[in-house]
Amino acid sequence: MSSKPASPVVSQRPATRADFHRILGSLEDPKIIDILKLNPTVADLEEAAMCVIGDHDVLARGGHQVSSVAVRVAEIIAADEEEDEPPPVPEA
Repeated sequence: MSSKPASPVVSQRPATRADFHRILGSLEDPKIIDILKLNPTVADLEEAAMCVIGDHDVLARGGHQVSSVAVRVAEIIAADEEEDEPPPVPEA
């Protein structure tokens, strides 16, 4: 995931599939489709990427409120990671 933010003008434009790959890396098509339905901007993707890698505290310390779209994008990405984890083994 890219950590270099886009310029302010670029940040406010709707995100494209190329932006997804540049900012979020490789995602499966169903996740991209779910995220595209949210109509995120480039800034939303950048905020979501920061949240996923654990840098949301950096945004909060700067007084920046993460957008609801960015939060939802981060949830979609995190759900993908949670699905890859093996289920817990019940104790006998």
